[in-house]
Amino acid sequence: MIQFSKRQLLSYLPWIFLSVLFLFTPLGFHIKVYFARLTAVSPTELSQNDRVQLTDDHWELTHINGAKVNLSDYKGRVTIVNFWATWCPPCIAEIPSFEKLAGSYQDTIAFFFVAEDDPQKVSAFIEKKELSLPVYFKNTETPQAFRSKSIPATYVIDKTGQIVLSKVGAADWNSEKTKVLLERLLKE
Repeated sequence: MIQFSKRQLLSYLPWIFLSVLFLFTPLGFHIKVYFARLTAVSPTELSQNDRVQLTDDHWELTHINGAKVNLSDYKGRVTIVNFWATWCPPCIAEIPSFEKLAGSYQDTIAFFFVAEDDPQKVSAFIEKKELSLPVYFKNTETPQAFRSKSIPATYVIDKTGQIVLSKVGAADWNSEKTKVLLERLLKE
């Protein structure tokens, strides 16, 4: 058995305190968001061999305002689908860059921010943060191509229905690299 002196235990106390603070308090959530935002990088386009054709696009969603939509109605448009939740620090970290991106491309790109959370919680969160993102909730089973074990998960779909970018984890979505990709997809 490992023996620790009183002095050694006291030297570990600040680290134990910070670990508990970081992991188990609301302040820890904000610290996780900050670090996720700090480490977010531009997402990378998939190679031609790694791209997936979206075949099951009949996916019904409900907008936060109650309107029902179907992903298949957006065939022929560049589309971004993001899965997120209010309790997910990396999800919250990438919201500011998505806000800017969606604001710039709201008339040319279809955005779907699909909440994996309770609608009342999401509504309160959106209102508190004064967000304008188009938030949706799933009504039918998620298409196979969008299934991920982690969030945030984001997919960029070109006009032909091909997933050209797939990113799990926080990213800087308002980066120049992303805008160049989107501009190219819009011209194709």
